[in-house]
Amino acid sequence: MDQFEPIINYLVDPNSGLRQVITEFLNAVMQYEAYQQIGALPYERTPERKAHRNGTRPRTLKIERYSRVEQALLMSVAESYIQGVSTRRMEDLVRSFGLNSLSASEVSRLCRILDEKVDEFLKRPIETGIRYLFVDATYFKVREGAQYKTRALLIVAGVREDGLREILGASIAESEDAGFWSTLFRSLKDRGLEGVELVVSDAHKGIQKAVESSFPGASWQYCHVHFSRAVLGSIPKRDRPSIAQKLKDALDDETKTQNLAVELRNQGYSNASETIDKFRFDLWNYKAYPQSHWRRLRTTNIIERINKEMKRRSRPVGAFPSDQSLLRLAGCIMININEEWITGKRYLSMDEE
Repeated sequence: MDQFEPIINYLVDPNSGLRQVITEFLNAVMQYEAYQQIGALPYERTPERKAHRNGTRPRTLKIERYSRVEQALLMSVAESYIQGVSTRRMEDLVRSFGLNSLSASEVSRLCRILDEKVDEFLKRPIETGIRYLFVDATYFKVREGAQYKTRALLIVAGVREDGLREILGASIAESEDAGFWSTLFRSLKDRGLEGVELVVSDAHKGIQKAVESSFPGASWQYCHVHFSRAVLGSIPKRDRPSIAQKLKDALDDETKTQNLAVELRNQGYSNASETIDKFRFDLWNYKAYPQSHWRRLRTTNIIERINKEMKRRSRPVGAFPSDQSLLRLAGCIMININEEWITGKRYLSMDEE
């Protein structure tokens, strides 16, 4: 057997390769521990025997849960290494997993297998209506030739008619301009997305324009977390804690929020006041829906776990070697999270109208 075959098998298929090696090793450890306790091997006749086995069976090791993500991460590292771009942390990973011995063709083959899984996930049919849509983007560095450029990872999630969450789509874009969002929304509609009544996001103009043209008749809800950041961004640090508390208390009531805008204007914080006035019609659209849904409809927190996991997992990479490498890791993370969502508890009770 080729010395690198277990590594390749592990990266391609979690049911073989490294798992097989570790499983055999751990089973051997358990057999040796039993030998120490009993004083004899299975079926061995010896006066040193202290006890008898009550049956035995081989154990299997379950590591599938994060295998896709680990594969995508390691492939990003391997790609960068082959391109001659790496950091000390990346070089440690390369040595630890033997990736420095993988050829460019082997890395390409492994990447292609993962890409097929991600592509299948991102192009699957949307088979149930989606009333609430959540939209967000996060940014990463990607290597393009001799330069490093910033890329936006666009993510769309929704709440289905049965109350379960589902990650609906994602794409890599140069920015959050309306054209990129519109293209993503169009692809979702082509896959079956319908029934959208409320779209929750930050106030990026590109998102707003794309939502307006892509989902006529739907309302747009400004995420309260992003709105609060926008208001407080122009407030001096010494005054932020007190105003943040006032803003939090006022956001449940339109009159209180308008009174706060007047107060901020009188205190000389005209930018903060203008932000409140500008978005006063987009802060309470969630109240048109069942009250039990309100807390989850006010923000894009539903997508925050994806963003945080992406940031955590991408630290060893630093900058991705290509757009496809970024989408590969993001797709694998989203597949895992989506599996938890659609097999877990309902995010919202859709029985209450």
